[in-house]
Amino acid sequence: MRAIWKGSVSFGLVNVPIRLYSATENHDVQFRQVHREDGGRIKYQRVCSECGELVAFDDIAKGYETEDGGMVVLTDEDFADLPSRTSKEIGVVKFVPAEEIDPLWLDKSYYLEPDKAATKPYVLLRDALESEKRVAIVTVSIRTRMTMAVLRVREGVIVMQTMIWPDEIRKPDFAVFGDETHASEQELKMAHLLIDQLAGDFDPDEYEDDYALALKALVKAKVEGGEVQAPAAAAEESGEVVDLLAALAKSVEKAKASRGEAPEPAQSAQAATTPAAKKAATKAASKKAAKKAG
Repeated sequence: MRAIWKGSVSFGLVNVPIRLYSATENHDVQFRQVHREDGGRIKYQRVCSECGELVAFDDIAKGYETEDGGMVVLTDEDFADLPSRTSKEIGVVKFVPAEEIDPLWLDKSYYLEPDKAATKPYVLLRDALESEKRVAIVTVSIRTRMTMAVLRVREGVIVMQTMIWPDEIRKPDFAVFGDETHASEQELKMAHLLIDQLAGDFDPDEYEDDYALALKALVKAKVEGGEVQAPAAAAEESGEVVDLLAALAKSVEKAKASRGEAPEPAQSAQAATTPAAKKAATKAASKKAAKKAG
């Protein structure tokens, strides 16, 4: 694993230098959009919907669309004036009971690894969190934006999980649930019986992504069966010589035709480069030289 961030955890007067690693990874099969006929990748152009022109990366800005469809264009100078933090410190704000943190608040997970010289204070914080059954509420600045997070312990390692802000959680306002909508006593007994029948401990190894496994097996079977579109070889790699002269000649004829000019006598530039053409040219030059000598 590669560290994605370096900084330190600060609680009280204790400072623990750490490195941050992403705790999860995506194993979904990745696809590309391709041409069904030859497997060529689909390319997209950056075209302005207003003027229809191709737009260079340097001319692209961020825009905020208003409710009435208007667009507010924000420049780099606008973003420079916004409050941002580049601190490399994970600051502990408060230690709270672990059960008070609803999983709905949690976002991305990261492992914290201490520097070799900071192992002792790291272990101190880890053991204190475990013995107190608490998590640490912290603030951290990742990619210039400050966010809340929690520190907790998993398998002997401190894990940091970023949190979403309070206004990002939606209210479950469903009119279908009335105040008097509850299960009957008989229904609860049957539900309890079913729960007892299916009760057990959670073992993540009992579950697997059958769709991803089947998809990978499908792709593997196609590869082994030779159903692979080979990429088109570049001219330099294939040894083929691109006849630039012939291409230029065609371009000239096309340009003349668009201006209404008569085309040149039919003789392609490519023909002039063939072995037969070269031999004829050499023979004509020899006759011409012999005539002058005589």
